Amino acid sequence: ALRKARRQEQLVSKRLLREDTAAEEGGQDGTEIVPDPLSEDEVLELVRGMQRGSEDRKISLSRLRWALQNKETQQKFVRLDGSIRTLIGLFTSSLADMQMEAARCLHELSHSSDPAVAEACLPVTSYLLTYLSGHSVEFTELCLYTLGNLVVESEAVRKQLLPQGIILVLASCIQSPHEAVLEGLGYVLSQLLQAKEAPTEIIPLVLDSVLPQHMLRLVCSGLKAGIGAAVEFAWCLHYIICSHTANMALLSLGALPALSSLLLDLASEMAQDAPEGLELLVCPVLRCLGNLLAEETSCNVQIQDKRLLIALFLILQCFFQQHPFIVQECLWLLNNLTADEPFFCSALLSLDLLPALLQLLPCSQMASVLVLTVLCNIAEKGPAYCQQLHQQRALPLLLPTLALSNPEVVGQCLELLHLLFLHWPEAAADFVRQGGHRALEQHQSTPELQERARAL
Repeated sequence: ALRKARRQEQLVSKRLLREDTAAEEGGQDGTEIVPDPLSEDEVLELVRGMQRGSEDRKISLSRLRWALQNKETQQKFVRLDGSIRTLIGLFTSSLADMQMEAARCLHELSHSSDPAVAEACLPVTSYLLTYLSGHSVEFTELCLYTLGNLVVESEAVRKQLLPQGIILVLASCIQSPHEAVLEGLGYVLSQLLQAKEAPTEIIPLVLDSVLPQHMLRLVCSGLKAGIGAAVEFAWCLHYIICSHTANMALLSLGALPALSSLLLDLASEMAQDAPEGLELLVCPVLRCLGNLLAEETSCNVQIQDKRLLIALFLILQCFFQQHPFIVQECLWLLNNLTADEPFFCSALLSLDLLPALLQLLPCSQMASVLVLTVLCNIAEKGPAYCQQLHQQRALPLLLPTLALSNPEVVGQCLELLHLLFLHWPEAAADFVRQGGHRALEQHQSTPELQERARAL
């Protein structure tokens, strides 16, 4: 029941760093201008120019970088014998400006969606790792995003990088004081952790390093340090948690209380004036907490804090209109908080948060199912809880839900009614007085619902 990694469009997200002129990057209206493809002879001429005197090299490298924004030119370049070798020669040059320009060319190649282009870059991976300890922040950042892009596209690249010691190099870099370097490092690590072989080949290496404790530190200091790096490392933690291989290690580092405290801080930021982009951090933090609770039910005891519920509803209130995807993330965590723990069920009722929860019923199909599941969690705790649900007028809001045509939503609603009637028979009498039996009759012919509808 664990959630998918990221929303689909974010799952494999290459990054492109460019500091080109406006004319190169796009037109006046911001549209991107892609150069026309070069012929094989033109590509060959550029490579020859890269092998001549230093001035010719600079001009040829600059032209190549622009030309490599075209997919066909990328493919022609990597197929040309000796082209990558020449580019690597300039990348390892002692001339800083030449090295940077060659790095930008390699970065353009790394952004290709063609795995053959990524694999042509295999000989450069060891140099990219070496240069992560460089003195220039801009150069280190460029190397990191180039590595991250190559990791996305090719399993061969990942298999080469692991024995070359990428995890140890990243563990060394994570103590950098530079926000740009940390964000780039988080990007590389998040791409590695999404690989299909991550649970068996990558996560064990990460756990044997200092990375987890520093990731947790950087996520939790995101509001003070830099939100970009915090977002990347929050997704890293999420991928590790979803692998089912490392949760005890994260719990032993205090991940649950640390992330709970961060959620309280995030909610307090919203109570004042939510900074732009805060939802990008809220989303993975909610998932980390929700999935840790789903994985390790005994750890609920560590976070019996009513303020978590208030924080969740503040987040819901803040993002409900502009970022509706956050609603189901909050409800997922609320479901896991209330699933086994009477403390949070009692707190939700005593803090009078039930009306705010019921308002989310018509929000979306997924939200409806999760709201009803949370209500079932509460009702399962027995008569006193069902009495409060009844007294707080949950029934009138359930009747419109029964009229829906979605079997999953209606099925969850029937489950809730069953628990209410079982533990608090007065609710059944009230349900009949409100005409609920007629709503049940319409589902007696629906195959997946008819048995429960008749039973009620």
